Amino acid sequence: MEGTSCIRLEADAKQIMNCREVVQDLNSSFEALSKTLSLAGNPVRLKILYLLHREDYLCVCDLSDILEMNVSAISQHLRKLKDKDIIFARKEAQTIFYALRKDKISLLLPFFDIIDSTNLVVEKV
Repeated sequence: MEGTSCIRLEADAKQIMNCREVVQDLNSSFEALSKTLSLAGNPVRLKILYLLHREDYLCVCDLSDILEMNVSAISQHLRKLKDKDIIFARKEAQTIFYALRKDKISLLLPFFDIIDSTNLVVEKV
């Protein structure tokens, strides 16, 4: 934003201090949401998260078949999501199933609702 300058004549010190306090108090929430959104910002991981929300539990083979990707690629995405504590794994016999952590669903639910209710089309500029 080259050449942009502030032309404010007088600062509202009370507003500034209040906003600083609010941001500081919510810092851990900003961090958690930012980390979750940065991982969900990848289209494949967003699809995985959406599918886990929709189906509750899926194994790597299910995701591989659904997304038409190899198991190794899906596993790498799952590992990133698991390492950041967004999903968890449970083993049933020889199969490992993955699911969304319940405390992360509320962060992602608004995005899933958008996906379900609209077909977002971004116009090319």
